Amino acid sequence: MINWRLITDDNVSASFGLATDDTLAQRVGLNLSQPTLRLYTYQSHCALVGRFQNVENEIRVGYCRENGITINRRPTGGGAIIMGADQLGVALTIPGRGEDNYAQARELMGNFSEGLVRGLNQLGVEARFRRKNDIEVNGKKLVGLGVYRAPSGGLLFHASMLVDLDIALMLQVLNTPFEKISDKEIDTVAGRITTVRRETESNISVDEVRRVIADGFAGAFNLSLIPADGFIRDELDDIAKLENEKYLTDDWVYQTTSVPDSNGSAKVKTEAGLIDVSVTMAGAMIKAAFIGGDFFAEENAVADLEASLRWHVSQPEKVAATIGKIFQSRESQFNGIKPEVMIEAVTKAVSRARVVESQMRADPYGCYVNPGGTHA
Repeated sequence: MINWRLITDDNVSASFGLATDDTLAQRVGLNLSQPTLRLYTYQSHCALVGRFQNVENEIRVGYCRENGITINRRPTGGGAIIMGADQLGVALTIPGRGEDNYAQARELMGNFSEGLVRGLNQLGVEARFRRKNDIEVNGKKLVGLGVYRAPSGGLLFHASMLVDLDIALMLQVLNTPFEKISDKEIDTVAGRITTVRRETESNISVDEVRRVIADGFAGAFNLSLIPADGFIRDELDDIAKLENEKYLTDDWVYQTTSVPDSNGSAKVKTEAGLIDVSVTMAGAMIKAAFIGGDFFAEENAVADLEASLRWHVSQPEKVAATIGKIFQSRESQFNGIKPEVMIEAVTKAVSRARVVESQMRADPYGCYVNPGGTHA
């Protein structure tokens, strides 16, 4: 039977946690460290952006600085998250195969997610891998996934699992299209995501979740996980070096791209109720959509629609096709809302966001672009 190393640690800093995962991926690819499953927690709290995101687009930097919330950047892609004592970080570092590449990311993600899904199933949580990088329960996101290939060929799979979550704090930390953060906005987001404690209806500990996730990986990959007391000296030396040279530098954390974010919103009144849509655009892409209002609908149907529009092209015909596909299978769950009305609301919000983007590009004082930013 194959043996992998299991490392558990808690209350790590953002820079140490990320430098460790990055270092292990590099060392495993060089056969200097053994394949490792790391299950850990960060200090409460830190805000982590994805590899290709702009901090200023994703994070309320001023709020974080005022409240001692550390900001850093993952080597893996995906969206901005908050991490702390109630969010379980999962990092699997294994050797890559010669033919592995990002075109196979979905297949790799699906394989990686199996360990997480099996562990959650042990708790009675009916989770499943959905789309490109989510694990969901009844359409609600519970785990976010990411993948990174080190220069040595080692693979790093990242996951952030919500054992619990302070949604109000998350909305204060992350930039959203909401004009204000109220109970209504908190309830809207709460309906789109879930936590292990909510799904198990218990105050389950992070340690217990960690145990079942380790069991899930052992079963999914047919291997033995050998607990280790910590990292070996050579690993610690390499981690410290990378932490100082990369994850503690502004060049890494605050690097920028030339694509600013823009927000737009639209309201459409219907006989079935008011539809209120807010979108965030990253260039020509719909990065996120929030659909609210006073209409009645199945929460899972709305969450599914929002997820389908995440990182979606903004051409009206493409938006209409995606919304039409969701309504084709779920129309009764929208309780009288017609697909053409939802299409109207989303396309109006997108159009208004594009106007804002044009103004930002025309006015350098209103733009987040930093042409001198470092690209690592």
